[in-house]
Amino acid sequence: MGVKVKICGITSVKDALAVAYSGADAIGLVFYAKSSRHISIEQAVEICAALPPFITVVGLFLDADKNEVNTILEHVPLNILQFHGSESPEYCRSFHYPYIKAVGMIGLESFSHFADQYLDSKAFLVDGHAPGAAGGTGNTFDWDDIPCDYPKPIILAGGLNPDNIAAAIQSTSVYAVDLSSGVEILPGIKSEEKITALMQEVKRVEQE
Repeated sequence: MGVKVKICGITSVKDALAVAYSGADAIGLVFYAKSSRHISIEQAVEICAALPPFITVVGLFLDADKNEVNTILEHVPLNILQFHGSESPEYCRSFHYPYIKAVGMIGLESFSHFADQYLDSKAFLVDGHAPGAAGGTGNTFDWDDIPCDYPKPIILAGGLNPDNIAAAIQSTSVYAVDLSSGVEILPGIKSEEKITALMQEVKRVEQE
């Protein structure tokens, strides 16, 4: 099975369609107000309405108020929630949606000890930041720290781009990769050329 690809930080219909038709599997919509890729409910609704079928829509949150999340869920047809902050397992499961828990790998003492608290998480996203800190930094980390035998899917994020995606896939056994700044012209504005180059590299590695 080939690696799945998610492009996060989508802010426009144009970029969403570029991702969808590139062959990527999922888009990420950021609902964290301090992010340069943050979008409103109205923008999210417009983006979702324009998407073709079979594209997974992931909503990204960081220590959000429960009422805020519930309001977004009332209006935006998200498929999966992605929690990037210090959310408790009880908080994550309280929305009764499939969810992904992000894991900051910089300074993390034990991946298993952390992840075992979130046994109902669909997957864990490993990123190049400290535990509980905001992601989207574009920083890489030592891929040797990625657990290779954990029983849940692992999603690799942090500093990925078309130039290093092949090495990332070849040197790890991750279920999926997640990119944002690595395929951008500016924060929140994707490059169709970089997205195309990324997917070409992913397909090339799969065929080897």
